[in-house]
Amino acid sequence: MAQNANPIIYDVSWASRPQRRPTDTDESTADPFDAEEIFELIRHINDPEHPLTLEQLNVTQLPLITVDGERNHVLVKFTPTIPHCSMATLIGLCIRVRLLRSLPGRFKVDIRVQEGSHQSEQAVNKQLNDKERVAAALENNHLLEVVNQCLLTAVD
Repeated sequence: MAQNANPIIYDVSWASRPQRRPTDTDESTADPFDAEEIFELIRHINDPEHPLTLEQLNVTQLPLITVDGERNHVLVKFTPTIPHCSMATLIGLCIRVRLLRSLPGRFKVDIRVQEGSHQSEQAVNKQLNDKERVAAALENNHLLEVVNQCLLTAVD
């Protein structure tokens, strides 16, 4: 049974999406990664408990993504739907895996729970940003299957 049986579902209308820039379609122009592009990579990740995306549940939000192109660093903060969400680590792992599979290897990716949004914030953040723990988690076939299921989206 889901911990949050009745989550709030947010409108994800296309009217709120940023407009395309002329350089977005020009393949001859170098296009640095930005927060919008990172958001586009993670917004369609499926929630592990509900048949909704992380964007629909407001777990992922564009303002909580920071990209430092000079330092090749991406920081994604996410907000679990409830402060005691037992799926927070799994959600963060799904975000990390999507970015690891999508971004060039030069990027350092940090995934964090938004400050004050989870009762075990420090423990979740430590797990999500420890390379050895992430590698061990991804060696677990069942867990990897769950992550892959969350990453299946209509836009893949």
